[in-house]
Amino acid sequence: MILPYRLTTPLKDEEMAPLRAGDQVLLTGDIYTARDLAHKRIQEAIDRGLPLPFPLKGAVLFYAGPTPKPPHRHVGSVGPTTSGRMDPYAPLLYSLGVKATIGKGPRSPRVKEAQLLHQCLYMAALGGGAALLSLSILSMEVVAFPELGPEAVYLFKVRDFPLTVINDLQGGDFYLEGPARYREGRP
Repeated sequence: MILPYRLTTPLKDEEMAPLRAGDQVLLTGDIYTARDLAHKRIQEAIDRGLPLPFPLKGAVLFYAGPTPKPPHRHVGSVGPTTSGRMDPYAPLLYSLGVKATIGKGPRSPRVKEAQLLHQCLYMAALGGGAALLSLSILSMEVVAFPELGPEAVYLFKVRDFPLTVINDLQGGDFYLEGPARYREGRP
């Protein structure tokens, strides 16, 4: 069995460099949720020169919106949403310091080029495993755009949040390479 890599936020290039498409990661630290409407608001703030309510340098963005939390939990279910909807915004955010994004589904060629240029990872969270993912979330607070409800920007403090590297810093793409590895019996 191949052990997962352990990463802690804020992410640094030298810690991400050994990762390859298909590697398993356990992420600990701060991650920010942001979906379509939050990305639009972030873009508008950047365009207007307004300060953002959270740091982008070394940040990890999770394309997700949490469900309401039950009384005995830190957060309700929280699963990834389709990353392609955030593709129009990703290159700018990478250029401003975001080091990784988490979602599901493939990224556009333009986004993959920006990932290589700015040395950013794209990782996938378990689609359909929202309740399981929530067990790695220690706390949750709204940090921007509370009027957006579940589409607000939330800060999650996570421990051992399970992820798979999809696009690595060398241009590897697990969505392209994974099926061939499977057919060949490779991990």
